Amino acid sequence: MERDRNYANAVVRACEVMKAFQKDGEALSLAELVERTRLSKTTTFRLVQSLVRGGLMERVGKGVYSSRVRALPQREYRLGFAAQGDSAFSREVTTSLERAAARANVELITVNNRYSAKEALKNADLLIRERVDLVLEYQTYERVAPVIASKFVEANIPVIAIEIPHPGASFFGANNYQAGLMGERALGRITGMVDGLRRELPATVHTPVVHLDGKGNVEDILTVVRRFLRRAPAKRTLVGAVNDLCALAALRGFEEAGAGQMCAVAGQNAIPEARRELRRPGTRLVCTVAFFPERYEEQLVPLALNILQKKAAPGDGVRGAPIDYAEECELDLPAGRAERGGGSEPCRTGD
Repeated sequence: MERDRNYANAVVRACEVMKAFQKDGEALSLAELVERTRLSKTTTFRLVQSLVRGGLMERVGKGVYSSRVRALPQREYRLGFAAQGDSAFSREVTTSLERAAARANVELITVNNRYSAKEALKNADLLIRERVDLVLEYQTYERVAPVIASKFVEANIPVIAIEIPHPGASFFGANNYQAGLMGERALGRITGMVDGLRRELPATVHTPVVHLDGKGNVEDILTVVRRFLRRAPAKRTLVGAVNDLCALAALRGFEEAGAGQMCAVAGQNAIPEARRELRRPGTRLVCTVAFFPERYEEQLVPLALNILQKKAAPGDGVRGAPIDYAEECELDLPAGRAERGGGSEPCRTGD
């Protein structure tokens, strides 16, 4: 089991032994406990003896034991959720899924990818060791998606990939290209934004496009924007950001350089900070596209259960429709989303 300073592995293993008793009064042999917990015989024996001494279990026969604690109600499925990071958006997605799992009596094992490809690979191994029935994978690095997908295929665990497609996985997320086009209408997501800009302003076809990678971290974004602005005097610049954190950091970089009025910025996600910025007089953030993470629960957990219950095939997916938030920035959600069509499904594009 993965070592973590936030918990004691011995206690977690002892809990696995206690959870092996599925009915009140059930008596299990040491061999049966080993089979149900998948712990080694030596580890299981030591844990059993400790639990007997602590009064939580009792020996009811030669090599046979019973729990003195009422058995926990068994949940039919265990879902693994690899969260994207610690952003407000990610926390809302996690909270939404926790609500849905509780309603469906599904156990949710949550890990945090921390916007790191290395962490995502480690978490994939951890979820496999946890023997989850299905994984909700939310990580943003396309280069490791095939590796992560192959790990779960080998473990025979179906996957729903959130936002970034993974080979063989069901896909849940926004139409990223459409989201980019929507963001452009207020300014002028990456490929979608560039194509939308050129559609609305044909004269920009030959305008240079520069791609900056801030790795989803505000300080890294600021660093690359500052470096970009140091190369040459600031010119009128349209900034299409993959999410609002990138958008706000880029805006800050231009303002620090005294070039705030030389840019127009479009974001994604409509996080509270971006909505407040939209209300600031004179802001150069001109729009953001909302994806409503609090509503992921409406489709993600039901899709997972349909796959596990063979009502949907692995690879089936859901796409939601993003909502342009530029014209209704004076309204707080959820009232704002009700003003436009297409907002009935949760959706999301990349960070």
